[in-house]
Order: sequence, then C-alpha cells, then structure tokens
Amino acid sequence: MIVDKLVIRESNEKQMIPLSIGDPTVFGNLNPPDVAVEAVAKSARSGANNGYLPAVGSPDARAAIARKFSTQGVTYTANDIVIGSGCSHAIDMAITALANEGDSILIPSPGFSLYRTICEHRGVVAKYYNLLPDQGWEMDLNHVESLVDERTKAILINNPSNPCGSNWSKQHLEAIVALAKKLKLTIISDEIYNSMVFEGQTFVAAASVAQDVPVITTGGISKQYLVPGWRVGWAMIHDPKGQAGEIREALAKLATVLVGANSLVQGALETILFDTPASYYTKLNATLELHAKTVCDGLAGCPGLRVVVPQGAMYIMVEIKFDEFKDVTTDVQFTQMLLDEQFVFVLPGSVFNEKNFSHRHLPTPRKLTEACARIQE
Repeated sequence: MIVDKLVIRESNEKQMIPLSIGDPTVFGNLNPPDVAVEAVAKSARSGANNGYLPAVGSPDARAAIARKFSTQGVTYTANDIVIGSGCSHAIDMAITALANEGDSILIPSPGFSLYRTICEHRGVVAKYYNLLPDQGWEMDLNHVESLVDERTKAILINNPSNPCGSNWSKQHLEAIVALAKKLKLTIISDEIYNSMVFEGQTFVAAASVAQDVPVITTGGISKQYLVPGWRVGWAMIHDPKGQAGEIREALAKLATVLVGANSLVQGALETILFDTPASYYTKLNATLELHAKTVCDGLAGCPGLRVVVPQGAMYIMVEIKFDEFKDVTTDVQFTQMLLDEQFVFVLPGSVFNEKNFSHRHLPTPRKLTEACARIQE
C-alpha cells in the first residue's frame, strides 16, 4: 500500500490536519438526519428486526429503494433491487456477477482504489481508462474503446466522483451509453454520491439515459446520510431490453454469501429515504460546497499547485506542477514533505492511479483554512 510507506513523525508545534480520511463522521461537524437516528432506534425497540432477513434484502426495504429511485423516467420494482452490506459490497457483487477470472472490467483513472482491489481479489483484470481533468474529469471515450477486447465485460463509472468531485452532464452520459451499446458492454454505475452536487449542477442517473444497455447502479446510505458504519447499500438492475437475466440470478446468489445486510437499518430504511426533510439535503450540499470553495480560495495562486474545481461529492483533486518544484518529483514525495514540514496529511494521487495530483477530503472550513495556509507556506 502506498500510504503505508509514508512516515508520520511527531510534532511538538503543530497538530495533524488529516485531509486523507474519507469518513464524513470523523470531524463531528457532519451529522445524520435526526429522522434516520430515530428510525433506527424505533426499529431496534420494535423487536421486529432482530432476526435474519432474506439475503437479497427485506421486501419492504427493497420496495422502498425501488420507489425512491424510480425517477428521471426509470422505473424499478423490488425485484430489481439486491441489498448488500454497504455500497462497496454491492460493487463487489456487481463485478463478480459480470466477470469471471481472467475477464476484464474498465475502471476510471483516477478512481476509487476499491475497484482495483475487488478486481484483483476476484482474479478480474482491471483496465484503467483516463479521465480528463481539463474537461471536468470526463471520460476519454477514445481511450475506453482502445482498451476493449473479447474478454471485457463492463465499464464501471462513478458519478459524482470520488476522488475527482466531478458531476457529468446528461450529454456526456448519453455518449458513454452509446459507446457501451456499440461495444456490447454492461455499465456498472457507482452512484453513492447520488444528488450530492453543488449549486447550478444537476445530477443525472446513468440508467435514465440507457434505453438499450443494461445498467447496474450501486448506491447506499453511507455518504448522503453520513452513516458509513450502518452498512446498507444496494444494486439496482435497469434492464430495458431483458438482457440481464443471468446477472439478476448471479446477484441473488452472491447476496447469500454474507447472509444479509444490517436488519435494524433495513427496518428503518423506508423512513430514512422518504421522511428525511428536503432541508437536510440542501444544507448538506451547501456545506460541502462551502468546504470545496474554502480549498479553492485557500490554494488560489499557490505556486506549483492547480486546483481542479469540483462540482459535487466530498473531495477535490489538486494538480502538482513538478516543474515548479526544485526537490519534488513524485506525488508520494510531495505528500511526505507536506507531512514532514506542515503536518498536513493528503493522499498522493497514486492511490487513485493518478501520479500528477494529490487528493483532499473536505472536513471543516476551519481546518481547511489552516491546512491551506500551511500548504501555502
């Protein structure tokens, strides 16, 4: 692991500012909606959700997910939903359902490192396709096409993106779907940051523009409801042409491996999804946008760095201009020097297969302001 090789020394002068942690609960300023907490407590007190549930998820929870995400012209039923132990488990099931050992999946670069980890664990070849920072981290469609061979089974996309903070337009998603149709590939769309976009942005679900291509959309409650430890996620099967029968069967079988996700949260899921007030979502997105703006403003004009302005999610990527540094030649070296000199911990872009960038999680404005001031030094 790249991060494991970094050396964290003690400092008597400065407190560590970790901008490397993807858990939104760590700093205490982002809290789940009261409705969610009360719903889980009620579920526990009821005694009705203490036992095993069907491996694919409870009928009520699956129906609630289907109803919640039947939007933008897409209609789901409970039979289209498989619940997993978090979105990461849903992604694992989707990849495993689609690809056998030796097959390949196309994954984004930069992209969430878990995609490659899952592929390696399953004996699946992870082929990285480029995202274009100067085009809002859009997919390089020509590069995607050049990677496909007879053993390529799917394109995995992540929108809004970790680590990029990008949010793709409807037109770009339509181009991706058209390419998937041409290449006869299923799309796995990781939408754990569904609707977590900034002012002026509109989130578009990949399935909403897919009329001829199967789309397995993964999601969950960890990010939007700020409860990554509650471990409930899902895979939603959009199959407009009836091409995904074997995928449905495989997902149902794979769900049995963990014997079902958190029963108490499943019992509360309908309330969480439908009774959380609109003001909660608005406030959360505004808060995350403020955090992003704090970094963009704080690093504006910083020699050797260029911020790629995010459009959503919880992250931001910063380009390292190595030709403007005398002693820095790699992203890992930059990260280590920042740790040594300023006690600010960012992730090297290599973690996401992008060596010319560093990555920052967006915690609190106060910590971000201080971190940016230290980086400017």
